[in-house]
Amino acid sequence: MEISANTQAIAYLISAILFILALKGLTHPASARRGNFLAMIGMALAIAATLMGGEVNSYGFIIAGVAIGAVIGSVVAARVQMTAMPQLVAALHSFVGMAAVLVAIGTYLNREAAGTLNPLLMGELSAGIIIGAITFSGSVVAFAKLQGLVSGAPVVFKGQHALNAGLAIVAIGFGVHFGMTESMTSLILMTLIAFVLGFTLIIPIGGADMPVIISMLNSYSGWAAAATGFTLQNNLLIIVGALVGFSGAILSYIMCRAMNRSIINVVFGGFGSDTGAGESAGAQAAQKGVKSASVEDAIYWMEDANKVIIIPGYGMAVAQAQHALKEMMELLEARDVEVKFAIHPVAGRMPGHMNVLLAEADIPYENVLEMDEINPEFPSCDVALVVGANDVVNPAAKSDSSSPIYGMPIIEAAKARQVYFLKRSMRPGYSGVDNLLFYQDNTSLVFGDAKDTIEGMVSALKGGGH
Repeated sequence: MEISANTQAIAYLISAILFILALKGLTHPASARRGNFLAMIGMALAIAATLMGGEVNSYGFIIAGVAIGAVIGSVVAARVQMTAMPQLVAALHSFVGMAAVLVAIGTYLNREAAGTLNPLLMGELSAGIIIGAITFSGSVVAFAKLQGLVSGAPVVFKGQHALNAGLAIVAIGFGVHFGMTESMTSLILMTLIAFVLGFTLIIPIGGADMPVIISMLNSYSGWAAAATGFTLQNNLLIIVGALVGFSGAILSYIMCRAMNRSIINVVFGGFGSDTGAGESAGAQAAQKGVKSASVEDAIYWMEDANKVIIIPGYGMAVAQAQHALKEMMELLEARDVEVKFAIHPVAGRMPGHMNVLLAEADIPYENVLEMDEINPEFPSCDVALVVGANDVVNPAAKSDSSSPIYGMPIIEAAKARQVYFLKRSMRPGYSGVDNLLFYQDNTSLVFGDAKDTIEGMVSALKGGGH
C-alpha cells in the first residue's frame, strides 16, 4: 500500500510533535515513562509512513535488516545490566555515526552512477561523513573506556591539540576538494581522517568527564542524523536529528555548569583518571587519621535520626546496591525516619544514571531530589549516607582554590550532623583528588562492598538495631 506525499507529510508532522512531547516527558522521572511511550509511537508512525512512501521500491533488504536488528536489540536489552547502560548508550551513538557515513557513501555512489550529483549534495555528503565518522570512532573509544577494555585515564601527549586541529583542517580540506571534484580518493581520505579525529578527540577524556562526553556524543549523533536527512531529503530525519543535536548540546552545557567547567575545558582538559587501590583500606585510613566505623555504628545513628539523606554515586551502580537501599529506606520510614536521596547532575557515568537506578528499585520519585533542591536541607539532616559517590561531595571544590575541581557545585553532605561514607578503599574518585570530607570530625568511613554493607544495615534494622 502506497500513500501520497501529502499523507506522508502529515504523518511526519504528527511524529515530530510526538517526539517533542517525548522530550518534554523525559525532563522529569515521573513523566519519563510516558515520554518514552510517546517516542515509540512517533517512531513507529515515522517508520510506517516511510515504508509506505513512493521512494521505497523493494522491501527485501529492509525486512531482513529490521529482523536481524530486532533480534540483536532484544537480546542485548534483555542481557545488559543497568551498570552497563552508559557504555550501551555510547555503542548506540556509534551505530548512528556509522549509519550516517554509509548512507552518505551509498548516496554518492548511486548519484554518481546516475549522473545527478550537484554541489549542494556534495556539501551535505561531506558534512554527513565527517560528523558521522567522528561520532563513530569517538563513541567506540567512550565505550571501550566505560567497559574497562582500556584505561579510563586520560591519554595526553605533547602536541595533541595541534594534531587534532590539523586533522580537522585536513578533513575539511578533503571535503571541499571532494565537493569540487567528486574525487573518490578525496572521499576515502576525508573519511579515514575523520575516523582518526574522533579517536584522538576522545582518548584525552578521563573518567570524571564521561557524563559530559556521553551527552556530547549524543549531540553529535543528532547532527549526523540531520545531515543524513538532508542527503535523503527526509524532513522528519532532519527534525529528529536537530532535536537530538540541540538537546544533547544543551544537556552538555548544563552538565558543564554543574562541574563549573567549559565544554572546551572538558574536551581539551584531560581531566580524571583511574587509580589503583594500593594498600588495604584500613591501613590507609589509619595512616591518614581517618575514622572508620562499623555497620552497627551507622545504624545506631540512623535509628535515632529524624532525617537521613542518601547520596548515591557510581559505586552504588557497580555494587548494585539500589534494591538494598530501597529496603533500608522502608525500614527506616517504618521508624518514622524521613529518608531522601540527593542526586548530583554528573553522578555516575551518564546523565541521569543515578535516577535510572533508583527508579529501577521503585524508590518513589518524591524521595529523590536534585542537588539544588536538597542542599538547603543538610544543616537539619542528622545522617548523610554517601554510597559510592566521591567528587560530588568533596568540600575541596569550595575551599581549595588549587584543586582541579575548585568551583564545582557539590552536594553539601559535610553540613549534616553525622556523615557515613561507604567506600571500598581510600582511593579518590575519577578526578584523582583526595576527598577532604574523609577528614572532617563528623565523618566516618564504613569500608566494604556497598551492597554487602547496606544488606548488613538492613539485617541490623530487622534485628532491632540497638
